[in-house]
Formats: sequence, structure tokens, C-alpha cells
Amino acid sequence: MISYDSLRDKMKEKGISQYALIRRWQINPAQITRLKRNESVSPHTIEMFCKILKCEVGDIMRHIPDGKA
Repeated sequence: MISYDSLRDKMKEKGISQYALIRRWQINPAQITRLKRNESVSPHTIEMFCKILKCEVGDIMRHIPDGKA
């Protein structure tokens, strides 16, 4: 499973709210919901978040082996 739990930490660290993502960067609220639920998102979405947060992919997502969640 892919976990995006660290995304929230990175957003807090950078002082970027969900509201700012939606308003300033025109991120679709459905994409934010998918990330909060650890659901599948496109590589393009991950890239957008990395650009906005000025971070690496590993800073916002991690792989959790089956049975370890």
C-alpha cells in the first residue's frame, strides 16, 4: 500500500493549507480526498505536489508492505 500520511506533515511544515492548494494552485478537492484516503493518484498529481511543496517524492509518500498497515 502507498501511504500519503507524510504529505500532511510536509504541508504543515511548509505552511500550506488545503484551502491554499485548492484556491492558489487549483488542485481538485477530489485529489486531496484521494490522498487523504491513501487511494491511487496519478504521477502527475504527485509531481504537482512535489513542485508546490518543493520536496522529493519520498517526502510525501511511502510504501507499506502488505500486512504492515
